[in-house]
Amino acid sequence: MSSLESLPIRDDLRGKTPYGAPQKTVPVALNVNENTHPIPEVVARDIVTALASAVLGANRYPDREFSALRDSLAGYLGHGLSRDNIWAANGSNEVLQQALQAFGGPGRTLLGFAPTYSMYSLLASGTGTTWLAAERDAEYELSPATAAAAVAKAQPDIVFLCSPNNPTGTPLALDTIKAVYDATDGIVVVDEAYVEFAPHDIPSALTLLPGRERLLVSRTMSKAFAFAGIRVGYLAADPAVTDALRLVRLPYHLSALTQAAATAALAHSDAMLAMVDDIRVQRDRITAGLTQLGFHAYRSHSNFVLFGGVENPHALFEALLERGILIRDIGLPGQLRVTAGTEAETTAFLDAMAAIGSKP
Repeated sequence: MSSLESLPIRDDLRGKTPYGAPQKTVPVALNVNENTHPIPEVVARDIVTALASAVLGANRYPDREFSALRDSLAGYLGHGLSRDNIWAANGSNEVLQQALQAFGGPGRTLLGFAPTYSMYSLLASGTGTTWLAAERDAEYELSPATAAAAVAKAQPDIVFLCSPNNPTGTPLALDTIKAVYDATDGIVVVDEAYVEFAPHDIPSALTLLPGRERLLVSRTMSKAFAFAGIRVGYLAADPAVTDALRLVRLPYHLSALTQAAATAALAHSDAMLAMVDDIRVQRDRITAGLTQLGFHAYRSHSNFVLFGGVENPHALFEALLERGILIRDIGLPGQLRVTAGTEAETTAFLDAMAAIGSKP
């Protein structure tokens, strides 16, 4: 059997490792920022009904323009958006990949602010785009001055801003987004995968879209809508951007089943988002509990908490795993990340942390 090294793979892919997190069957899985709350039964029934109807026409290709889904997404987002402003794909990773296929590529650069979502550099590599990593301020914050200075120095073709940031949970002020946009003639993508978990009074980057034709705001249904297994991501932008993405998408890239399930779920957005309120409570419980135990919990507007002050992250990770609790070691020295789950899952995590302490 041949090995990867023996294949004529692209030179820029040699030595790379694929994205991935540990996949283990445990009672409490809090490692990949999933919404651990089940989809409400009334919503699930409507989704199943929509899927059954879609299956009857599965012998035909799906709507290439996924018009009904785009209408539903525009209605959910509001802000005066219409289907012309909306694009969707199989998870926000594919949305971001298509943005790089359209606006990046060989000879072009993508700037992000590390530490940030590890898929950004992998998507850059996969599309032949050069990845540039700029530094953040203390506590993983990102001020307008710091961000604009990095953009002015690097002059990238594309900037990715994660708001709130993954893996740190750090919120991003609109002033920082505006400063970045004004500092470049390139594309600016604001990744709001976790934005629904922010406080209600925090404005979205969607408010910045009017008059900014180079601004793209990416979202996902994986997190707040508990749709991680369905794979639906989307973005809002100037209609010219969606025209650009049509040039690189695969034909019929969103299946009829995906479109049906997502449209049905969006019809119940209030019920789906009711879960978010409880997740915010659990996130804040984790922050308070870890602080009480002597750890440093970083400011988070997401559904997870990054915490430092861990003497031996690997040992603590393994000690929790022995108790049936899986969290995430993201490779930051002295730090680990935990997803906010249900009340019972959060209690299990905090009880285990109290029993183990920082020195397992």
